[in-house]
Amino acid sequence: MGNLRFLSLIFVLAVQSAAQGTLADYQRSVELTGKWRPYTAGAAGPVRWIGSSSRFWYQRSTATGHEFVLGDTSGTTRLAFDHERLAKALTAETGDDLKPTRLALFDLQFSEKENTIEFMLSGDRWRIDLDTYTAKRLSQRSPRFGAITGPRVAEKNEPVPSPDGKLEAFLQNHNVWIREKADPKKPKPLSTDGSEGNYYTLGGPVWSPDSQKLAVYRVRPGQRRRILYIESSPPDQVQPRTKETTYVKPGDALDIPQPVLFDVASRKQIPIDNALFANPYAMSRIEWRKDSRAFTFEYNQRGHQLYRVIEVDASTGSPHAIIDESSPTFFCYYSKLYRKDLADGRETIWMSERDGWNHLYLYDAASGRVKHQITRGQWVVRSVAAVDEPRRHIYFIASGIDADQDPYFRYLFRMNFDGTGLTRLTPAGADHDVSVSPDFQFFTSTRSRVDLPPVTELRTTSDGSLIKVLEKVDAAPLRNAGWRAPQVFTAKGRDAKTDIWGLIYKPSQFDPAKKYPVLEYIYAGPHDSFVPKSFTAAHPMQAMAELGFIVVQMDGMGTSNRSKAFHDVCWKNIGDAGFPDRIAWHKAAAAKFPWYDVDRLGIYGHSAGGQNSLGALLFHGDFYKAAASSAGCHDNRMDKISWNEQWMGWPVGPEYAASSNVDHASKLKGKLLLAVGELDTNVDPASTMQVVNALIKSKKTFDLLFLPGAGHGGWGDYWDRKRADFFVRHLLGVTPPDWNVVT
Repeated sequence: MGNLRFLSLIFVLAVQSAAQGTLADYQRSVELTGKWRPYTAGAAGPVRWIGSSSRFWYQRSTATGHEFVLGDTSGTTRLAFDHERLAKALTAETGDDLKPTRLALFDLQFSEKENTIEFMLSGDRWRIDLDTYTAKRLSQRSPRFGAITGPRVAEKNEPVPSPDGKLEAFLQNHNVWIREKADPKKPKPLSTDGSEGNYYTLGGPVWSPDSQKLAVYRVRPGQRRRILYIESSPPDQVQPRTKETTYVKPGDALDIPQPVLFDVASRKQIPIDNALFANPYAMSRIEWRKDSRAFTFEYNQRGHQLYRVIEVDASTGSPHAIIDESSPTFFCYYSKLYRKDLADGRETIWMSERDGWNHLYLYDAASGRVKHQITRGQWVVRSVAAVDEPRRHIYFIASGIDADQDPYFRYLFRMNFDGTGLTRLTPAGADHDVSVSPDFQFFTSTRSRVDLPPVTELRTTSDGSLIKVLEKVDAAPLRNAGWRAPQVFTAKGRDAKTDIWGLIYKPSQFDPAKKYPVLEYIYAGPHDSFVPKSFTAAHPMQAMAELGFIVVQMDGMGTSNRSKAFHDVCWKNIGDAGFPDRIAWHKAAAAKFPWYDVDRLGIYGHSAGGQNSLGALLFHGDFYKAAASSAGCHDNRMDKISWNEQWMGWPVGPEYAASSNVDHASKLKGKLLLAVGELDTNVDPASTMQVVNALIKSKKTFDLLFLPGAGHGGWGDYWDRKRADFFVRHLLGVTPPDWNVVT
């Protein structure tokens, strides 16, 4: 027995010495971003046009950070401002040591004369005078707690002036009042029936342009669900403190807004029949026609299966539906909602999946009938970039139009309103991020692929011809330094017909003679697709691969940006998460690549991906062996209403339980690491703790990391290392470094 133990020890030591997951692998993983940064100088961020001018700005990467650039349609570019002076001014105001090459300016806006800028910095709004570099703080950061999550209509008390400047409307005791601006001491009520339980609100442009009518919402308030938090370790005191936020969940009673129309001169209410919009999930702001003949709003019926654009006649109060969109599954209002009114509402461009693919339609607004379909085919319109109404041109982003290309690559096209003249404006073979100029004469395009560093160009909209290459990252120095792109891999999905597209990341020390355990990064949220299509030199998946894994990601059925049928797989079935397609993809990869060890398969994900990754062990535990699940919305009844009722339906039915990780916790197989932040206001932390409770009751073994003070994300290096250690231990079979000893 002694000799057997000795031989076993020698074998284990030999395996560990040959395995990955060593301290050197960890070091290479954490140094990845800094290693490739000098080689990606010149990569341009999204281009933003300045007002209605011919000038634009963008952020450009440098060897040590980034800088901001101004350009114009001649192709001329220059630095947007003195970065040193701006950093110095902000440092003086904030007390933070801000570096000129690391200025994190969000929502940056230039004035028309380009002599001032406004931006968000660390949660505060700032304005900078570029002549003097004086800084002014415009607003303080808003608190994380106390916000309302859900389709609510807030009561607004600020007076709203009429367009002619003579009157103003205001709220008093939950009713609408008006007063003359010249004699404000004699207000008159327009309504008298408002109450705390059915109040009026003045959100949006309530006055008709001719100042004769007033259109407002009256709101019957719904449930105010509150989530309580304990901040265990506040930075400014020893004792814990409690916090709360308002958070609407599936099935909760919602605010019910209904439009109300007043004739101002007579102070009479004009009745509006609400039969077309009686059960709202949400209603948009009121918009008046320019000639004051009517106003419009959008109505999303609870359940997300019916969506209408309503026009109300200002003289009679009679409503009719300009657009009446319905679906037996769901109307995707997250990313596939587009409406453009033309000729003061005589026509409307509308986006719909009614023929099975996301396309554009031209409506006659008076009759509510489709004049004709603008785009058509087995491909999808991803978004509308611009509408040139005088020329009756529409510029849109589409994908899937080339049968031999990645169906997720985005391209810019121009088309006439009548459905003729389809013109491609960006070259094939890459993904494009596009911005059209305000005068519709030019556009910028940043094209890239996972294996093609970005090229930012200025082109004409007439035929897409190139004016100038604004920025370009050279791939040669990257490759010479050892950088390798992830591998694109496709395999058939569950139906043995549909291509499922994914990526494979290999460690930089990859040896094709070895077999590597596989990690899948998952985020199967139905609102989008998620596999990277554009260039990133140092993706977090590559950092994970450096530890000795093959790391993969794919978009299975139930995600967006393919056909409606592809997307509908998620309907009332979030728990599916495309796993039948993912498993088929893994098996195809294992059959093709001898180094792909599908018998050592792990999975990790965050938020919706946290739900998905745990679901892998509950519903497919014979295939997946380990999962790291962070900030998961593990039961769709526990998560925010906006996301979950869209896909899981309303009223809340048995489908919610069928997809619940809590209800199925007893099915756990494999190794599990759960993590949650105690102050997560995006996903209720109780969702994770209910899984923990169910696992304990089922006598299951698992690991849990509870992060004091942490929100939904931004957990830092500790969580990254903890997750890496988990997979190194359970899939590589190697003991991670002792971080209590190693610096």
